Amino acid sequence: MKQFVLVLLFPAGLARADSPLRFEASRDAMGGTFTVVAYGADRTRLEAAVGMALEEAVRLDGLLSNYKPSSEWSRVNRQAGREAVAVSAELFHLLEACQRFSRAGEGAFDITVGPLMKTWGFYKGSGKLPHRGEVREALARIGYTALILDSAARTVRFAKPGMEIDPGGIGKGYAVDRMMDVLKAGGIRSAFLSASGSSMYGLGAPPSEPRGWRVKIRHPRGGETTVHELFLKDLSMSTSGSQEKFFRAEGKLYSHIMDPRTGYPASKGRLQVSVTAPKALDSEAWTKPLYVNDQNWGRDWAAKYQPAGMRAYICDDKKELSCGWLSPRGMSQ
Repeated sequence: MKQFVLVLLFPAGLARADSPLRFEASRDAMGGTFTVVAYGADRTRLEAAVGMALEEAVRLDGLLSNYKPSSEWSRVNRQAGREAVAVSAELFHLLEACQRFSRAGEGAFDITVGPLMKTWGFYKGSGKLPHRGEVREALARIGYTALILDSAARTVRFAKPGMEIDPGGIGKGYAVDRMMDVLKAGGIRSAFLSASGSSMYGLGAPPSEPRGWRVKIRHPRGGETTVHELFLKDLSMSTSGSQEKFFRAEGKLYSHIMDPRTGYPASKGRLQVSVTAPKALDSEAWTKPLYVNDQNWGRDWAAKYQPAGMRAYICDDKKELSCGWLSPRGMSQ
């Protein structure tokens, strides 16, 4: 694990007396890089708060990783098919939230998608085209309704043999929320946190921009082109798209974003979905059903969740590229 480096970008000799200090640091965790930019008047407080937030990312990597055999997540995957496994309150409540997202998303988000990710080669790999029989076998081992959570005993059990939970669709969003809690507890009121660019949060606003932290939604086919700009002020944004991880086979592109109900990558014409929400857990989790489900489902989602402060910016590719904010009436710029 690469050690994080703290960089003070306004040396004491150059900063004006009334200028807030800008402090930036990064650390690798959860298969990506977490970066924090924070402003404040006290260098010691900035350094301590940012350092503790980055340590929180490392702690959560040790809790939620399905690559580390010693993690609590991996222990559940090893044992829950044989017996009920007692888990920490933190992990139990996170799995409860995953089941709520699964029900509300009509199964388009499913924390038990692990066997499918392995079958399609997206676990520790860049993907491969499986045989239909392999897909059917993997489908028999997934299903969020077979994840049995006992709140009284605080245990987890798999009702199907060979099940595995996968944190890829929610782990970074959860980490961003917890890290923001650490920053706030450390007295930070202006900060921007990015988890590999896929989940981010803007706390307050930077000194030069009262509207919040300016972020760009990149073109879904890659490159430096921007399709939209917005400001995050006490708000998160998460993005999922077909260009994050994919492979080509037999002249077709296969994305890592699965439809857990069919066993195949989603194929509704979506290229990219960005969701803004007060919590990064929500913004990251909702990108998957909004990517997988159709436009009618998305309009219903907008009618239900926009009043709660959530919005979705979607890029489709049917006859031509079309991007816009999703509303109960459809897409709008």
